[in-house]
Amino acid sequence: MRRGWIEQTAGRLRDGSTTSVTLTRNALDGIEQVNDRLHAFCLVDAEGALTAAERADALLASGREAGLLTGIPIGIKDIIHMAGLPTRAGSPAYPGHPRPADATVVARLRQAGAVLVGKTTTHELACGVYSAPAANPWDITRLPGGSSGGSGAAVAAGVVPMALGSDTGGSIRIPSSVCGIAGLKPTYGRVSRAGVEALAWSLDHIGPLAATVADCAVSLQAIAGHDSADPSTSPKPVPDFAAFLDRGIEGMRIGVLDSGPYSPLQEGVASAFGAAVQVLDSLGAEPVQVHIPELDYTVETEFAIVGPEAAAYHRRLLREQPERISQGVRELLTIGTVVPSSHYLAGLRARRVISDALRSAFERDNLSVMVTPTLPATAAKADQLVFEFDGMVEDVTIAYVRTTAPFNLSAQPALSLPCGFDDEGLPIGLQIAGRPFEEATVLQVGATYEAVAPWVEHRPPIHIEM
Repeated sequence: MRRGWIEQTAGRLRDGSTTSVTLTRNALDGIEQVNDRLHAFCLVDAEGALTAAERADALLASGREAGLLTGIPIGIKDIIHMAGLPTRAGSPAYPGHPRPADATVVARLRQAGAVLVGKTTTHELACGVYSAPAANPWDITRLPGGSSGGSGAAVAAGVVPMALGSDTGGSIRIPSSVCGIAGLKPTYGRVSRAGVEALAWSLDHIGPLAATVADCAVSLQAIAGHDSADPSTSPKPVPDFAAFLDRGIEGMRIGVLDSGPYSPLQEGVASAFGAAVQVLDSLGAEPVQVHIPELDYTVETEFAIVGPEAAAYHRRLLREQPERISQGVRELLTIGTVVPSSHYLAGLRARRVISDALRSAFERDNLSVMVTPTLPATAAKADQLVFEFDGMVEDVTIAYVRTTAPFNLSAQPALSLPCGFDDEGLPIGLQIAGRPFEEATVLQVGATYEAVAPWVEHRPPIHIEM
């Protein structure tokens, strides 16, 4: 198993070869070095971060028990509340006043000793795949994905080893794929959403974008678990995710989804995905071709739910400050207000059909996980509106969401990690999805692949050493 950056750095903190203050100053300096090009952070809390780093160093020096996140600098997507800081959600329509309390995930990260350096840029209202003005460290003319694009760019550039994101239709996995890092959308109900601005409450998930799969495992450990402030969270016990990472995949049956929304693909993506499946085969897994025709209706079902739920959540903004919401997001919200309830209910019924079909495939074929390309294409230009696949033109947002949204609709855990690069040197992602609440298995497969693949060692042109 490849050791994660967080685990390695935790060892250095404990043996005294570095300090949290040093790491935090490096992160703050890194933001200063690259943020004028990447715009990954929209708000930096240098004073609060250094104070937390000093506390972490004191704890480590005392010899008292400390977790792996103690003293580690991280970023927080700007839809997640941090006490004393505003939450602007990427929109001028949001108030700039400080929030009175932490979101549950933030409180748990603080409890785990993490140092929160600031807020990362999000696509407006977490509703899109571009995340302007954030840019991709592999090529600043290209988008970093969305809506957690700032988190993806910050991790890929080496500013922080982990940043929290949210995922309604792919917003953790899309930035992870185009930025060449790991990102995990947990099972719906595994992580609390209390204190997080919603997009579509029945599809929203919170999870980590991180340098490696192991870093995702450690981060999920800190934030997972039931929360009385969020009734949707599950009381299921939280396993030790890191304990599964070095168990290998010998004998696992792995479903390969390469039709329906997973076609068409850019040639480089198809080639990299095929090679990744061959690697999993060589590691002892048994690839099984799986076709699920119900997934053909993924995009229609996703947006039938997102529009009305987003419109309901943001109805006050839409009523009182419509001119302060960008045209594209405003149009989605406005449409959501006039969609008949029967259309929304049809979307909920279709989600159940898709979810049942995915879960039935796991049982029918005795699968441990399913694998797909995370996205059908690499990072689009920042002003690009469409992709062309063998003469077929497709909207960038639709192209990205069609391959990630199935697992939002089914509420299953899904991980993206690098599996190659296209001819232009842009990252390609492999998506691994599992049964509900089996994040440990998903991470196990991801870590096994990552340990033999060279991709995690590649660095973008804009990168600092943490």
